[in-house]
Amino acid sequence: MTQHRSELLMPAGNLRKLKIAILYGADAVYLGTPDMSLRTKSEFSLEDVIEGVNFCHQHGKRAYLTLNLFSHNKDIPKLEEYIETVRKVKPDGLIIADPGVFQFVRERAPELPLHISTQSNVSSWLSVKFWEQQGAELVVLAREVSFGELTEIREQCPDIKLEAFVHGAMCMTYSGRCLLSNFMSERGANQGNCANSCRWNYKFRMRLKDGTVQELKITDENFDMFEFLLEEGCRPGELMPIEEDSRGSYILNSKDLCIMPKLDEYLRIGVDSLKVEGRGKSEYYCAVVARAYRMAIDDYYDDPASWNPLPYMRELESVGNRGYTLAFHEGRLTNHAHNYEHTAAIAQWEYAGVVSGVTDDALLVDVKNKLDAGEVLEFISPLTREPVLLRLYDFEVAKNGERKDVIHGGSRTTIRIPFTLFDHEDPSDIRARFPEFSVMRKERALSEEQWARIRLDKLTQGLEVSGKDNPKAYTKRRDALVDSIGEGAGDRRFKTNRVGVEGCCGKGCNGCMMFWEDPQYARAREVLQKRKQGEQLTRAEAAELKIPAE
Repeated sequence: MTQHRSELLMPAGNLRKLKIAILYGADAVYLGTPDMSLRTKSEFSLEDVIEGVNFCHQHGKRAYLTLNLFSHNKDIPKLEEYIETVRKVKPDGLIIADPGVFQFVRERAPELPLHISTQSNVSSWLSVKFWEQQGAELVVLAREVSFGELTEIREQCPDIKLEAFVHGAMCMTYSGRCLLSNFMSERGANQGNCANSCRWNYKFRMRLKDGTVQELKITDENFDMFEFLLEEGCRPGELMPIEEDSRGSYILNSKDLCIMPKLDEYLRIGVDSLKVEGRGKSEYYCAVVARAYRMAIDDYYDDPASWNPLPYMRELESVGNRGYTLAFHEGRLTNHAHNYEHTAAIAQWEYAGVVSGVTDDALLVDVKNKLDAGEVLEFISPLTREPVLLRLYDFEVAKNGERKDVIHGGSRTTIRIPFTLFDHEDPSDIRARFPEFSVMRKERALSEEQWARIRLDKLTQGLEVSGKDNPKAYTKRRDALVDSIGEGAGDRRFKTNRVGVEGCCGKGCNGCMMFWEDPQYARAREVLQKRKQGEQLTRAEAAELKIPAE
C-alpha cells in the first residue's frame, strides 16, 4: 500500500522564485497574474504562467493557478481569455474564492480541478462538504481553524483534499479581510497590496477642550503617573494595558505563523497540502523555507517516532521573521502571538548571492548583499543537505577579472568563484551540487536591540509550544528588549566569533588559510574534522585548544 504523503506547497511571485522553490523541494507551487488574482504585485504574465506550469510538469511537480479575485463586472471579459489560455497547459488546479467565478470555470473548462481559496473563509466541515458537493477537489482552510477543528474536518470529510497554512505572515483581521490598509493608504489588502497599517507605530495624543491636539509626552518625571488601558464594551472591568515606547505602540503587530514545532501532527492526520505564504517574499525565502520543510516532511515519513523539529527550526531562523507563533493551532490566541515592543522582521543570516551560471571551472554568483573580504559564505545546495562553507579573501569580478576587497549588494555585480578555492571539496561534486539558482548566505551583524528581540522571540515560542507560562522569564526578557530599545542601536555584532582576514572564526571552512595551515590550530583541526561542515568550536573548546579570541 502506498503511503499517503502531504505535499509541500510553496508560493511563486515570479518565474525565478517558482524555479527556486521547485529546485529546493516544493511538491507544488501556486502562482497567478496580477489582474486575475489577489496579488497586484505578482510579476507573472500569461506567458510566464505557461512557462512556469511547463517547468513544474517537466520536474514532476504540480502548479496551481490563483484565480481568487472577487470579480467585478469589468473582470468578466478577461475570464474567457484567461481560461482558454491556461487550460492548454493543464494546470493542476485553479484556486477560486468567488462562487460566480467557480461556476464560470466549471461550465467552460470542466476538466480543470477547482480549489477553494482561503479567502472563502472555510472554517467548518459543513462548509467543506458544501464545496465538495459543488465539485471542488480541494479546500484551503482559513488560518483561524484550530488543529482540533482541522482534525474533526478531516474525519468528517475524508473524500476531499484539505490544505492548511503552515508558515508565513499573519494578518490581524479575519482571513486577510482588512479595511485598515484601504482606509489609511488606499492600498487594497485583498489585492496583495497591503500597506501593513496594523504594524505601524501609533502614538497617544490629547485633545484639549479648546479643540487643539497635543502629544502626550511621557518623561522620567511623570512616567509613574499614567497607565493607559482599553476597556471593551461587553467586558466591563477587563482592562487591557496599552504600552508605548519612544517609537510608538505596536498593538496590532502579529508574529509570523510557523507550525514546524507541530508539523508531525498535521502529517499524522493526513493534511493533503501544507501551504507556505509569501508570494511577495524573496528568492532566499523561497529556497530556505522550502528546504527546511522538505527535510522535515521527508524525515517524518522515514522515522515518525524519532522526528524532532529543532534542526528545521534552526534553518527557519535564518530567514527574516517577526518572531514565530503557532497562531490559532490551539484555538484562542495568546499574548505570545504578538510583538508589542518591536515590529521589524529580522534574521541572523542574510541573502548573500545566487548562482547565475556554472562554467567548466567556476561558479558565477550574482551578489545580493554586501560582501567583505574574509567573510564566511555558506552555499545551500538544493540537492544535498549539508551546506558548504567558503572563506574568500577577495572577490573576482566576472566581467573583467578585477579583484576587490568589497562588493556592494546594489551594484549588480557577478563574481567568479573558481572550484579550486574549495580546497576540501571535489570540483565535480561542487559543480553537481550547486546548479543555477543555488543560493548563498552569510551571517548578519545585529544590534543589541535586535539580539534582545531574538532572545524574547525564542522564549515566547518555547512557552507557546510547551503550553506553559513563565511570567518571570518573560518579564526579564521583555524588559531587556525595552532597555536596549531605549539605549539606541549601538554597535552591531555577530553571533559567532568574527571573521576578517586577520583571524580564525573556528568553523574550519574551505579556503581558511590560517586554520588549515597554522600549526597553532592543529588540535582544533582534529576536533572539527570529526564534525559536520561548518560546525563551530564552542567558546570553551576554543579556550581549551588555545584558539585566539576574536
